[in-house]
Amino acid sequence: MQEAILALLRHIGEDVTRPGLERTPERVIQAWEYILSGYSRNLAEIINGAVFDAPGDEMVIVKDIEIYSICEHHLLPFFGKCHIGYIPRGKILGVSKLARIADMYARRLQVQERLGHEIAGAVMDALEPRGVAVIIEARHLCMMMRGVEKQNSEMRTSAMLGAFRRRPETRAEFMALISK
Repeated sequence: MQEAILALLRHIGEDVTRPGLERTPERVIQAWEYILSGYSRNLAEIINGAVFDAPGDEMVIVKDIEIYSICEHHLLPFFGKCHIGYIPRGKILGVSKLARIADMYARRLQVQERLGHEIAGAVMDALEPRGVAVIIEARHLCMMMRGVEKQNSEMRTSAMLGAFRRRPETRAEFMALISK
């Protein structure tokens, strides 16, 4: 990987021997290993037994979970907020686990459209709830720094499973609650 980074720097016209670049390959490797650490995680490890019995079937929502990911098409970051909701069927998940699930999938090469579905599917697999909803609002540097260069654009995607897909009123309740 170090040689690939040096080749990239040379390709763009940099002098790889100049003082500011001496340790750049090492720093890039460490950064990418962290940024893409989702590949080394799995759902069972993330949940770590934090599924609890709980009465009730009212909607559970965690909103404004920060996400940072890398667009698989241009290897540029996208970042924003993820909102996750589910309707329990006798089981709930430790609240921090929802953020950890979002991070696990975001810390991979991604497209936003797939990211929401992966998060929703993981919550569905972990809890078998009545339904799961995921909304992601993100800004993409591949659209801001290059191409059309639109600085204020934001992409919004949704993934709706179970009751959130079947029942418009359930979906509307979720959308209203995350808008507050």
